[in-house]
Amino acid sequence: MNHATSHRPWRIAAAVVLIGLGLVLAPSLAVLVFLAGATLTASMPLLTAAALIVLTAVAWTLTWTAGRLAFPARRRLAAAVLALALTAAAGAAAATTLFRPLDIDPPAGTPAGEYWDLPTGSRIAYDHVPAAGEARNQTVVRLHGGPGTPGDGPDDLDRALAAAGFDVYVYDQAGSGRSERLDPADYTVARQVADLEAIRGEIGADRLVLIGGSWGGTLAAAYAAAHPDHVDRLVFTSPGALWAPEWEGQDEGDLWDRLTPEQNREMTEFESSGGVRLLTWSLLMEDNPDAARALIPDAEIDAVFARLLSIVGSATSCEPGGAIDIPDAVPGFYANQLIAADQLRTPDPRPALAELDAPALVLRGECDYKRWEITREYRDAIPGAELVYFEGAGHSIETDRPDLYIDTVTAFLTGAELPLPAYTGDADPAA
Repeated sequence: MNHATSHRPWRIAAAVVLIGLGLVLAPSLAVLVFLAGATLTASMPLLTAAALIVLTAVAWTLTWTAGRLAFPARRRLAAAVLALALTAAAGAAAATTLFRPLDIDPPAGTPAGEYWDLPTGSRIAYDHVPAAGEARNQTVVRLHGGPGTPGDGPDDLDRALAAAGFDVYVYDQAGSGRSERLDPADYTVARQVADLEAIRGEIGADRLVLIGGSWGGTLAAAYAAAHPDHVDRLVFTSPGALWAPEWEGQDEGDLWDRLTPEQNREMTEFESSGGVRLLTWSLLMEDNPDAARALIPDAEIDAVFARLLSIVGSATSCEPGGAIDIPDAVPGFYANQLIAADQLRTPDPRPALAELDAPALVLRGECDYKRWEITREYRDAIPGAELVYFEGAGHSIETDRPDLYIDTVTAFLTGAELPLPAYTGDADPAA
């Protein structure tokens, strides 16, 4: 037995290890290059090409080295065949997982209304419910929650307020519903405040009555802090955090904590069905939302958001898992995620609100998932603000106690006696 033959088993074993390493290392490095490159560019073709080049180069290098050890006469051919096979397999896998659109039916959407083309650059869909009978010369603007989750246009409260003489406007905030989507960098609290101020100009009202629900309450407070002279009255329904940086890293109350076991199971199944595509999207959102949007465009990710809302929506009531009407409006997921992130960079509105001269009403439900301290802070931050507590109501007070909700808001805006007493204590009334 000659010297070369005696080393052949060792060479073959080493070659097998190198080939195995190539099968693991080449795809791993390709993924890293894809994700790292996404911090520099949002071009999916460029990122894909870079990943495939790295995959092919690493696979060829390792298989060429393996071939040199075990099959020196055919190492170039073996390296080329294996590298190309691995590249083809990776390309096929990406086409059927990463780049294959998710099979989710979009929500029906709501009929097109009227539009404002604002000087901010936003194209905003809105509905107008004119005052009936004797007009009060007061303009109400409803601010939906989310961010990015509008309703289906005017509701019973809007019609009741119009019947009481108020001019009522309901609009889909930029990036949601029927309104045009924005570039990711434009989803900021400041842009939403600027849009609302531009809307005031379009309406031609000197002062606005703002009714904000959940995130809409946060937006109303931000607007009031920026434009105090243009606020008539404020209604905060189950508002979100007044100033998000105060709650960073703390538990401010999470909707997910109220999910039933069945809802949790549905969520797990739905998230799993998104596979590699949704996982990659979530990683891209951390470093470059433009790249995330290039991977999954608005229409597709909004359908994902609508499905999520259909699963968890009932947790906003006092009966999680029960029947609840989910709006047909198309929600905006990029608006939701990016405005929520931007809230952590906003200035503190409380000093300005401490000087506000406008009546304010804060509404809270017994089963609201938000921390009691968040709701109470609105009452404490605005001079003279009143807080009303609704038994048997969740975060969505208008869903659980619709008649009492309408009566309370209408009474406050018309100056009548409230149907419920104001809560003046510091402790959580639900405790």
